[in-house]
Order: sequence, then C-alpha cells, then structure tokens
Amino acid sequence: MMVRRLRLGGLAVLLLLAAIGPAAARSRPLASVDRPIAGLVPPLSLRMKDVETGKTVTAADFRGKVVMLFFGYTNCGDECPFTQYRVEQVFKTLGPLASHVVFLFVTVDPYRDTPQVLRYYIGLFGPHMVGLRGTPNQLFRLARRYRVVFSVQRSKNPAHYTVTHSAAIYVFGAHGDARFMITKLGVALKPDIAGIAHDLRTLIRHTQRSVAR
Repeated sequence: MMVRRLRLGGLAVLLLLAAIGPAAARSRPLASVDRPIAGLVPPLSLRMKDVETGKTVTAADFRGKVVMLFFGYTNCGDECPFTQYRVEQVFKTLGPLASHVVFLFVTVDPYRDTPQVLRYYIGLFGPHMVGLRGTPNQLFRLARRYRVVFSVQRSKNPAHYTVTHSAAIYVFGAHGDARFMITKLGVALKPDIAGIAHDLRTLIRHTQRSVAR
C-alpha cells in the first residue's frame, strides 16, 4: 500500500511555527521538540464519538485534564505507531502524574477505521489513549480549526489507497487552552522523552493549581 505523510515540515506547520515568532522563543524554555502556541491556537473544541464507549464527547468531557490531540490513522506504517509508542514512554516517565493526561487520537481515515478497528488499535498503546471518530464534516471542521493538513485518496486497490497527514501533537491545559505543540516525535532519532515529560509535568502542576482555585 502506498502511503504518503506530510511530516511536521509540512506547509501548515511551517506557517504556524513562523507565526510564533521571536517573542515566543524568549518564553520559558521547552524541550527541543516542543513549541509554544499559547495565544496562537484556539482553545480545544471538538465533537466526536469515543469508539470505546460509543458516546459523543466534546471538549467539556476532558476539562481538568491535560489533553494531547493527534491526527492519524490505523494503517499508518511508521509515524503514527512510533509517535504513540513514544507518547506511552512519556506517560511511563510521568508515573502517577500520567493519570492527569489524556491522548486523543483522531482518525483521518474513518472509512477504514471503523469503531472496532480503532478501538483495537488504541488498546495496543496503553490506558491513556482515547480513539475518536467523527463524520466527514466534524473531521474537516476540527482539522481546519487547528490547521491540520490531511488527504485521503480512497481506492478499492490497497496499493492505491493513499493517506497524507501532518503529525504534530497539540497540548492543551485544564481549561482547554492551547499551551504547546510537540513536533517530530514520530521521526526523531533520539526524541527528548524526558524533556517532553518535564513540560507536561509543569503543565500538570499548573493545571492542578488552576482547578483547585
């Protein structure tokens, strides 16, 4: 099967990173693969079906937690599973604090990623993963909101079924506010797992303080 992916160097992400500018670069240092997006990306907003429960969820269902938002598909040969495997390493590094984080996997290929398929796939990567599947309109609206580029060329011939997608992870705080974006996690030779965990740990502590108010 031919698969093409828009890695994080894709046009949409380049434009987003360019918009961050030097002012953001002077903010609190983040891990080498993390980029600040506070004030540049809209708050978390979605309406999709959780394939585990079969229920429709919105951003309100995840309030009080740090949310990691990722777009991918189950037939992805390398970047998606590598990204999720490394995210699971981050969760292990966080230890008990990982219970304050949820990873939302939004499929860009709902035609093949049936609820059963996506539920099985998500189950391979630990308890912190949530598989989300939406209607075409819900998916396009969500992707447009976060400037995510994806394309699905359907074909009865698996060799000609082509999917492209950008691979950033958007990280949101307790109230759905965009905080930073994790880049190149699925392709980095030596990803900074400890650094990402540190950034999430800092955000979790901030989240706990804001929720306690």
